[in-house]
Amino acid sequence: MADEIKRATGLLVIEAVNSNPNGDPDRESDPRQRPNGLGEISPVSFKRKLRDIVEDRDNALFQELCAKLKLDPENYRILESRGRVRGDIQKEMSDDVSKFDQGKFLNSTFVKKYWDARLFGNTFLESGADKGFIKTGVAQFGMGVSISPVSIVRQTNTNKAGVEADKKQGMAPLAYRIVEHAVYCMPFFINPNYAGKTGCTSADIELLKGLIPYAYDQTKSAIRPDVRIRHAWYIEHKNVLGSCPDYLLFEALTPKRIGDTAEPSVSWKDYEDVTVLPGDLMAKVGSCVDLMAL
Repeated sequence: MADEIKRATGLLVIEAVNSNPNGDPDRESDPRQRPNGLGEISPVSFKRKLRDIVEDRDNALFQELCAKLKLDPENYRILESRGRVRGDIQKEMSDDVSKFDQGKFLNSTFVKKYWDARLFGNTFLESGADKGFIKTGVAQFGMGVSISPVSIVRQTNTNKAGVEADKKQGMAPLAYRIVEHAVYCMPFFINPNYAGKTGCTSADIELLKGLIPYAYDQTKSAIRPDVRIRHAWYIEHKNVLGSCPDYLLFEALTPKRIGDTAEPSVSWKDYEDVTVLPGDLMAKVGSCVDLMAL
């Protein structure tokens, strides 16, 4: 229920070291970059990693969190899954709608089954005003933007054993595209106002909080071997409307660049770390924790 979930503001401080934290399909999978040189990590990219951990039913982290939080894994499936059959899911939604009115729909099989739909919202749009499906979820992630411009390295990948039958070795020109070093800040928000419409519960939020610290460690890849979440700040407000402006919290917890801010950073030492919320802001919120420290 909505009263079980507290309004919260979050900030992820993400460090990328010789990795591509989020490739841009419009630029041949180059690390995402703005015209001014700043790097980006899309909200979709980060949420995909959380979904992938939950979707892997045998994942040790997911099983451990289910045991710790006393969750039924059958109620934590992924709607936005790869290889899904859209028609089957829409039929499932329609069948539930035909059985329940708006008030009872929150107890339907569809709502209870899909964790990401309850948490992030649902993109399976249906016609009609009384279908019971909303577009916006309780948890929303913003664009992650680097503090300094990023330096992108592009190299050709080679393979000694050629893929083509008539070639002894293979080459993928400029297929290896990484950021040398960068620190990104990604905001996120927990809005309990939508919980009563999506069926999101406090247990759904607790699972999210448990997954965030492991989002990159549990989903490493050849092009993304070293992406670190330095801090995962989670700040609960004193009331449902918010007891402190979000931007003040972001400004206070964003690491400060040391030296020339117009040049790409080389290491974490190029930043002045922030390890605590200033006292005047702490007095305005209910709590402030770093999920990485837990």
